[in-house]
Amino acid sequence: MSQGATDLPPSWLALRLGDVVTYGSTEKTEPDDISPETWVLELEDVERDSSRILRRLSFAERQSKSTKNRFAPGDVLYGKLRPYLNKVVYADAPGVCTTEIVPIKPGPALVGRFLFHWLRHPEFLRYVTEVSHGVNMPRLGTDAGAKAPFVLAPLREQQRIADKLDTVLARVDACRDRLARVAPLLKRFRQSVLAAATSGRLTEHWRHKAGASIQTLAFEKLLAPEPGALKRGPFGSSIKKAFFVASGYKVYEQKNAIQDDETLGTYFLDESKFEELRDFAVAPGDFIVSCAGTIGRISQLSKSATKGVINQALMRIRIDEKVVRPRYFRLLFEAPWFQAAILEKTQGSAMQNMAAVKVIKQVPVELPGRDEQDEIIRRVEALFAFADRLEARLAQAQTAVDRLTPSLLAKAFRGELVPQDPADEPAAELLRRLHAEVADNAGAVPVRRRAHKRAGAPIA
Repeated sequence: MSQGATDLPPSWLALRLGDVVTYGSTEKTEPDDISPETWVLELEDVERDSSRILRRLSFAERQSKSTKNRFAPGDVLYGKLRPYLNKVVYADAPGVCTTEIVPIKPGPALVGRFLFHWLRHPEFLRYVTEVSHGVNMPRLGTDAGAKAPFVLAPLREQQRIADKLDTVLARVDACRDRLARVAPLLKRFRQSVLAAATSGRLTEHWRHKAGASIQTLAFEKLLAPEPGALKRGPFGSSIKKAFFVASGYKVYEQKNAIQDDETLGTYFLDESKFEELRDFAVAPGDFIVSCAGTIGRISQLSKSATKGVINQALMRIRIDEKVVRPRYFRLLFEAPWFQAAILEKTQGSAMQNMAAVKVIKQVPVELPGRDEQDEIIRRVEALFAFADRLEARLAQAQTAVDRLTPSLLAKAFRGELVPQDPADEPAAELLRRLHAEVADNAGAVPVRRRAHKRAGAPIA
């Protein structure tokens, strides 16, 4: 433990978790012994890092069929599976939980909330991440858990620390929740800008002043006057992995449109296969659109785009730049009302697909003149730049808030969050007194009962 004994207040002790609790000692129960109203806690019910309970289901609702661990109010419930997820719960009611959660009884030397907060401490988290075994689904073993670092404060100071952490971390969580509500607002702001921009509302005053007008026409009127200006990719059997070569003509994929990155992908065709699929070739300036699963994401190929073809999950669009500016066309395509028009006509259930080409061609659009398109582009880019700045500030604020919890925990367990009281019983005296009480009580027990605990055993 990097936080050594010299870093702690004199009245504290640096110990192992097994010195104060019996880690891994659980009470098992079978489904037949669980009443319908019993709370059943699974790991997926706990939010990572925050330890927030996402849902509470009873046995009647969950109908579990596996062995469970019982827990009581005041137990600290530790998620040993993938412990880096930092899932720890302070039980406020009795229940049962998956055996991947270890109920820990604090015992007389500990305040339960103090233990709860320690198990979320950065130092404890680093330890369990390092010692967990298993590659895909690492777990904290019982022995490793017992050997985990722990710091013991005087009992009354534990209570003060737990109370203070409960208060300040609740404020941190509330701040995090408020910040989380900002991102959806910014997304709706962008959608509103696009809707206003492509419906004529954004530049209505400008248009009236300029004496301009808007036309309502079919989407196909924006396309280049050539066959295949709006083209779906070939059948899947036309492009198989067996056709791929190390270099040549690029096969553009769904991810190029979704991530708006033409450089992604390593599939290529030789010249003969490219000639066979020439009808599906793309050129600089073409738009590619995702057509399956994640529908409607659009990307425009740059002047330096690699020559190639689209695969079966893409659609190619060539526009008439004499009619519509490329930037305005993209705004139009990304507008929520246009996306809704595509999705409303989507066919398929398990895997959604883009509407048919003939349907898309007939979607009505509002098209302003080229000068107004330029004004719309200017205004939208200014508003989006404002949203970008807000998103950057939001990201900074979220990063700062995310650092608060580990920082406060570190401060608390260095003894710096609340003042020490010289009247508090030191941790060493607390342990000696409790061990002596256990030994005295054990000595009065009849011989046939279990022998008393050794001096170094945890106080339970």
